[in-house]
This record gives sequence, C-alpha cells and structure tokens, in this order.
Amino acid sequence: MSTQMETKCKVPEEVLRYIQDGDDVIVPLANGEPVVLLDTLEKHAERFQDVRIHQMHALKERPYIYGKHRPHLSHVAYFLSGASRKAFLEGGCDLVPNHFHEVPRLLRETTKTSIVLAAAAPMDEHGYFSLGTGADYVASFIGQVPFFLEVNPNMPRTFGENQVHISQILGYTEVDYPLAEAREPEITDIDRKIASYVVERIQNGATLQAGIGAMPNAIINFLDNHKDIGIHTELLTDGVVDLVHKGVLTGTQKKMRPGKIVGTFALGSKKLYEFIHNNTSVEMLPVEYVNDPRIIAREDNMISINATTEVDFLGQCASETIAGRYYSSSGGQTDFARGARFAKNGKGFICLHSTTKNEAISRIRPQLTIGSAVTTSKNDVDHIVTEYGVASLRGKSIAERTKELLAISHPKFREQLEFEAKKFGLLY
Repeated sequence: MSTQMETKCKVPEEVLRYIQDGDDVIVPLANGEPVVLLDTLEKHAERFQDVRIHQMHALKERPYIYGKHRPHLSHVAYFLSGASRKAFLEGGCDLVPNHFHEVPRLLRETTKTSIVLAAAAPMDEHGYFSLGTGADYVASFIGQVPFFLEVNPNMPRTFGENQVHISQILGYTEVDYPLAEAREPEITDIDRKIASYVVERIQNGATLQAGIGAMPNAIINFLDNHKDIGIHTELLTDGVVDLVHKGVLTGTQKKMRPGKIVGTFALGSKKLYEFIHNNTSVEMLPVEYVNDPRIIAREDNMISINATTEVDFLGQCASETIAGRYYSSSGGQTDFARGARFAKNGKGFICLHSTTKNEAISRIRPQLTIGSAVTTSKNDVDHIVTEYGVASLRGKSIAERTKELLAISHPKFREQLEFEAKKFGLLY
C-alpha cells in the first residue's frame, strides 16, 4: 500500500499527462469540484485542443466557463450555478437539457468519458478514498473510467457507493482548503405559511425528498411533531441534521435501506459536513439509483417537495427559467415528481409564492411566459401550493385545474386571471 501511495501521490501538473486533445473530462458538482486540478488545467489551457469539461453546478467562476480559452478548453453544463449562469446567457458555455438521474447515461452515450477529476477525502487504512460530499454522476464511473483525485483533509469521509480504491486511480494530489458552504436561505412568513399547508399533509413514517431553497427548509423546520420520517433525496442539507437531533428522522418505516439517510450529494454548512463525516447512517449513492423514478416509487409513502417560479392553468411548472431566461436546469424535480406519483401513497408538492416580491406579477398564469422551460409537466404534477392554499391537480380536468389554481392565486389577480382563462377557453 505504501508503495502505491508513493508512486501515485503527484504534483497537480502531472494530471496534464493524462489529458489528450479532444478528451471529455468529467467533473463532479459542488464541493466534488477539484479546484486546484482545474486551476492547473486552465493555467496550461493552450497545451490542449478541443478538451471539453462536463459538469453540473460549477463551484468557481472561471474564464474557461466564459469561453475565454476556446478552442483549447470549453465548459459543458448540465445545471447552471452562480458560476456558470451569466456565462451561459452570454454564450460562453453550453447547457445540455437532462433529467438528473440520466446524466451518467448521457455522458456514456455522448462523450468519450476520458477521465474523471474529483475531490476526495484522504485514503483509509484499506486503500479507499471517499468522494465525500457526493456520489452524483461520477460514482457511476468508478472502476470504468480513469480517476485522478484531489485529496483534501477537510472533505468528510462518507459511505455508500462512492469509494474509490487506490488501484483504480491514475494518481492523486494533496491540497488543503475549506469546503464551500451554502448560505442558509432567509425564510419569510410566506414560506412558513406554505410550509404549514405541506406539513399537515405529511404522514408519520413518510420518506421525504426536499429540494433546495427557503420553502423546503421551512417545511423541515415544521416537522418537530412528526415521527419516523425517512430521507431519500438528491440533496442533503443542514435541515437533515436538525431532524436527526430532534429524533424526528429515524427512517425505520422506509421500504428500501431502512434506517439510512440516502442522498447523492450534500451542500450546506460546516454543521452538515461534520454530521456526515464517518457517519454510517448516511449513504451517498449514485444519482442513477437515488433519482431513478422506478426506485423512488418503491417507497410507499414518498413525499416530494420542490419549488417553481411559474405555473400555468394546465399545471405546467417552469422551474428552471425566470422571465423566460435560463436560470438553472431541470435537476431532479421531474425525477421525484414522477417517482412520487408512481408510489403507492406518494404525494408531490410544487411550492411557489403567488406573486413576485413586490406583488406586481402573478406567478399563476393562463400561459407561461414566452421562453419558459417546462420542468414538471401537466401530466406529472400533483399538488401546487401557495400562501393561499393547496391546489390538488392529479386526475383533474383542465377546467377543474383552472378553478383550483385560481383559488390559490393572489386575490388581487383573481378576477383578471378568471377573465383570461375564459378568453383562452379554459373555463366556461
């Protein structure tokens, strides 16, 4: 083991030996991003021709993401972040539409999957590195695609299917920098009102998926009086830690992996990273498993909670665009909306404020804003929730949906919305 450690521990520049012109480099999302290795690639960008870096949710804003190293290096996004959103809108990088659970398959079918560059926790006594805060799409390539790791002592060691043995890597470099922490979103009174409607519809023993943002966090904060809640979610946040400490989260009623907190990546504060470190109750599993609607549906009491920016009277949810311009991507919203629909007692909730912040525009609309992308379709939607109540859309006609959505729209817009609904032939 010590011989392998000596031969495979390398300076960052050695990664350049393993990348050829025309290669497709796969990089994990968020804190799985190997900051120093990408710095090195960018510093030596002119050595390469047509190398593409594929990644969801880039962590650090970089010149190559803005297209400033073309045709040497370019960025292909599968989910926009603060580091790539502006770059995409300015034409600096590409965005590939996808469902999160399909990203490994898309990468296999449309790229060379030449090499994976990933951050990892230090090797254990058995020769295994842990991918730490993630498994996401890169865990699917362990043992199939060459890995080069960036080993950081600040990365928590987690368990699941995100373990890489030293024999499976080309090399690793050692770094030491703090992990990025997600800011706790501000929870408003409107968020709390929406959360209260959702929480009263969550039964004891349910298994939860909660997306990112203020409303999912508010919902978690309202679960104090619940029992035996389970977690099967793409994203683990600080709220999970709080539920465990309160004794709410046990996972004993889960059909699959009972007692385990299942996720595919974690993003939060140091509190979360310390909680998942060496915690055998947490399993980080590939997104091909975690987000597969067929797997999600096996949890009888699955609850999916996500946010959107606009809903039309058909029930279509535009969750990845704002005012018709791209902001993120589909992520796992559709994966869990479908999985919850297939589950025996599953429920899906899409949450939004009824208006924009200044109450100038209704977010419930007869038709989506031009340019909007539909994330959750009219056929997959279940419940829509605003501060004015819950619209139950499953199995409802278009006219019935329109009435339900009018009832939870902001009162100042209802008369106009009803007039427009009749004009479009949605109400009689």
